[in-house]
Amino acid sequence: MKARNRRGAVGIGTLIVFIAMVLVAAVAAAVLINTSGFLQQKASSTGRETTQEVASGIKVERVVGKTDDTLSYIKQLAIYVSPNAGSSGIDLSNTKVILSDGKVEAVLQYVVDPTGDTEAFTNGVVSDIFGSALEAWSKLSDGSKNFGIIVLQDSDGSLTANYPTLTKGDLVVLTVLVGGTNGVFGSGIPPGTKITGQVVPEFGAPGVIEFTTPSTYTQSVIELQ
Repeated sequence: MKARNRRGAVGIGTLIVFIAMVLVAAVAAAVLINTSGFLQQKASSTGRETTQEVASGIKVERVVGKTDDTLSYIKQLAIYVSPNAGSSGIDLSNTKVILSDGKVEAVLQYVVDPTGDTEAFTNGVVSDIFGSALEAWSKLSDGSKNFGIIVLQDSDGSLTANYPTLTKGDLVVLTVLVGGTNGVFGSGIPPGTKITGQVVPEFGAPGVIEFTTPSTYTQSVIELQ
């Protein structure tokens, strides 16, 4: 009789250990499942962000300068930009233009006015990209801090004064006052000056600006890059 009781006690102990092992395994499995699900979602999110960073970006097509009347300084810069191939929409109101002459480095942005009255924005065919009457130039509130936008190509209507979004096939000019009142570089850019910079979007690859101005200015409109 005592032997049977001992065998029963051993059986109950084994059952308890077995149940405990099952519970521990269940908890461990739940933790692993939750962790793997979190990692999968994180990897998917990271993959999307990485793809966006790699595929998106701005390309600087060309840079053109306009001198003053005496051909002494470049006063205006027109920076032609378009989106990289495969790029998603780029909000130009969250894009920065960085310019440096080795002595001064300026960071410029596009300023949106909630009333929609004072944006430095021009949309449509223009006869003179440097025309002083264009709002992209005349409404620059502070030329040392802000840039304007001239829309040259916008098939889907994504580029508006309040929401200038650069999408596939779009082409715009970013207008920068580098000389004169509130100019980025004081009087302007003299001959033989190296200028470096970037057009930096909110996400994606920046467009590169790098050129050296001619040793002398012989014409008022100069292709720089």
